[in-house]
Amino acid sequence: MNDSRKLYIQTGMVLVSVILLVRLFIIQIVDTSYKSAADSNIIQKVIEYPYRGEVYDRNGKLLVYNSPVYDILGVPKEIENLDTAKFCRLFNISKADLIDRLNAARKYSPIKASKIVNLLSPEEFAKTQDYLIDFPGFYVSARTVRGYTTKSAANALGYTGEISKRQLDADRTGYYSQGDHIGISGLELSYERELRGKRGVKYKLVNVRGVDKGSFKNGLYDTLSIPGENITTTLDIELQQYAEKLLAGKVGSIVAIEPATGEILVFVSGPSYDPAVLSGRDFGANFTKLSQDSLVPLFNRPLMAMYRPGSVFKIMQAMIGLQEGVITPNTVIACNQSVIGCHYHGPSENLLGAITMSCNPYFHQVLKRVVNQDVSRDTYEDTRIGLEKWRGRVANFGFGSTLGIDLPNEKGGMVPNVAYYDRAYNNQPWKYSNIYSIAIGEGENLVVPLQMANFTATVANRGYYYTPHLVKAISDTGKPRPEYEVQHHTGINPEYFDIAVEAMHNVVEHGTGQYRAKLDDIVVCGKTGTVQNANSPDHSAFIAFAPMDNPRIAVSVYVENAGQGARAAAAISGLIIEKYLKGEKAKLRMEPYVLKGDFLDADEKAKFNL
Repeated sequence: MNDSRKLYIQTGMVLVSVILLVRLFIIQIVDTSYKSAADSNIIQKVIEYPYRGEVYDRNGKLLVYNSPVYDILGVPKEIENLDTAKFCRLFNISKADLIDRLNAARKYSPIKASKIVNLLSPEEFAKTQDYLIDFPGFYVSARTVRGYTTKSAANALGYTGEISKRQLDADRTGYYSQGDHIGISGLELSYERELRGKRGVKYKLVNVRGVDKGSFKNGLYDTLSIPGENITTTLDIELQQYAEKLLAGKVGSIVAIEPATGEILVFVSGPSYDPAVLSGRDFGANFTKLSQDSLVPLFNRPLMAMYRPGSVFKIMQAMIGLQEGVITPNTVIACNQSVIGCHYHGPSENLLGAITMSCNPYFHQVLKRVVNQDVSRDTYEDTRIGLEKWRGRVANFGFGSTLGIDLPNEKGGMVPNVAYYDRAYNNQPWKYSNIYSIAIGEGENLVVPLQMANFTATVANRGYYYTPHLVKAISDTGKPRPEYEVQHHTGINPEYFDIAVEAMHNVVEHGTGQYRAKLDDIVVCGKTGTVQNANSPDHSAFIAFAPMDNPRIAVSVYVENAGQGARAAAAISGLIIEKYLKGEKAKLRMEPYVLKGDFLDADEKAKFNL
């Protein structure tokens, strides 16, 4: 038995030896490709970067394309007798910089290619390519960077850049390598997987002089790159450009949504920047400059700036009050200013009048009736129960959490809950008289402009919304992501929204939003918001949609430190609506007022020494 096993082992060893000898014979004698590779010394692996997907507006206008650039790669082990002075003159870099890059390349890998000079333009490359033969160990890699047809929509489109070490370490797919470019912000980041495509690889023979001798084994091991998918955004770029013109020189945001779909027509963060400055060789310097700008143009205000909603919240309070059955459309409440102040209007109002005239005492009482419904005899416990119920209603409108837009870094704002007030009052008892400022959109309420635009679309739709999104179609499906085709309902009866719509119409026709948001032959529904801002002028806020029936556009405008909502924000809202619905026929009578940007009255200027 042992002899038999020994025989098997010996036979196996002989067979393995024969196989190895035959393979060695084939490599050295029969297959000349290996001899050719040995003679040439190098089989060079060349990465073929795919074309990144292009980006279009909703009308098919190209926004983002690919611009060719060239990188000079170096393989440290293959670099011999480098004439550093000549190399530095050719590529316009300092000797110290070149040495630092070569040392970093050796540290990364002596046998793998690293970028030594990157992002040469076609013109720069044309001037240098004939001299590369004098620098053994250096090779060319062609790829693309982003080019732009417009200076608009930078905060929505985003930008790409070289992958960081942290991102590379976090990559679990194994797709990325050092030096790759990746989406860093905006749609470039959110749709990175769709836009990036798939890299290809070519193996070619290069002799010791760096001369290309053709593909290795006739391309047997080559793979083709696959271009990324194109995406069609929901943006109307002409309307976007006009909105940016109106917000120029101001700080704030404009968001416009198509209510029937949740598609974002306009997404303006002011101030912004030209997206082209974050593409190309000057990326680092330009990014530093933008990052240090005191007006923070990289800050995406529609998603990240959190404000008190102001009087705009009164519409939602009315809807909740009606649904809870604590008021009816005919409920009349006196404008009693002993608890909370108000501007001048009639001594009492019904619900329609209270929204139209933005009566603070009315909505103080509405929220009190919602919160204190005598569920508990203990007024403190009753307030706790009522607040949580109210907060649940508010959440159904999309407040207090992120909506899920297809952009990164969205903030959810804040709707205070019981736990918040317990912390605020150090676990001492509190009741409605301690928190009533939330009734008029002040106090602890915080919203982001996107949420207010979505709320406007919700009222326009009479009680539901689609999650706001910026991509209308991805090339392979012709549709947005499935989650953007789902209706979200508020749980409020649709007939109650008819009251809100009528009231918002009254606001523009003869209420607090009249004159600046009113249009001659378009029925606009809107609501002003003057957002309190300690030690500085108030923020101007306005929401609006139009037409009143079958609405096509819903707008939210915030202009910081611009005073009353009936001024800057209302005027901008009216212009955006008119421009979108009437196009070239728009009269745009409020445009000079908005472009001038002088929104504060004499008393406000004096108060803040402006």
